[in-house]
Amino acid sequence: MNKRDYLSQKPKLLKQFDKSLNRVKALFVDHYGADLADNLIKDTRLEYEALIPSLPDLGGRQPFTQFVIATAWFLALYRTLQRQGRNVEEAGTWVYRMTKALLDSYPRFLHRIMGYIYFSRLFKNRLRKRALQSQTRRYAGDYVFNFVEGNGIEFDFGVDYTECGTCKFLAQQGASELAPYLCTVDDIYSKAFHWGLTRTMTLAQGHAKCDFRFKKGAKTNVPLPEFVKH
Repeated sequence: MNKRDYLSQKPKLLKQFDKSLNRVKALFVDHYGADLADNLIKDTRLEYEALIPSLPDLGGRQPFTQFVIATAWFLALYRTLQRQGRNVEEAGTWVYRMTKALLDSYPRFLHRIMGYIYFSRLFKNRLRKRALQSQTRRYAGDYVFNFVEGNGIEFDFGVDYTECGTCKFLAQQGASELAPYLCTVDDIYSKAFHWGLTRTMTLAQGHAKCDFRFKKGAKTNVPLPEFVKH
């Protein structure tokens, strides 16, 4: 979507935000109390609404458009917490907790379906094609990546991201420090969908790429900060 599309879709985007935040509201109430939680969600919604015109044009392609939309949700929360004197680590805690709660709220059969689709021949063929398309850099704020063929032993397939739309958007917004915390959700998705993801480096941490390697049903191996482990 381009700027005009995001603006025309604003009611839908806000409805999606409200639905998702309602699913995890109990977490905020439990942590902050009802009044502060209500104010936090209200202020975060206003921040997100203000960010919608700034969302990058990725041609409407999923899931990458949804990635940057989710990035805007968490950035809005981060800015709201900042005004209350809270730090990026607290915001990062909520990135992880909210994502896990959202995924846990969906039926397990959907997790299984998503896991099956991810390793299907059709999905991998589509991913190969989109990797090549990304190299044209048609959209400045897009994700750029290479498809890595697997041998079925060490891993089934891989993806090397050399440019990250999330990092670009956060840098534009002066909030690059939030980016590494968003990377923690890869651990959640891998465990939920049985991706068997191994990842040793990320662009958000200053490396040259993000090296995703997927092995169906294998153990997830994604480095996590200490606050997530506890």
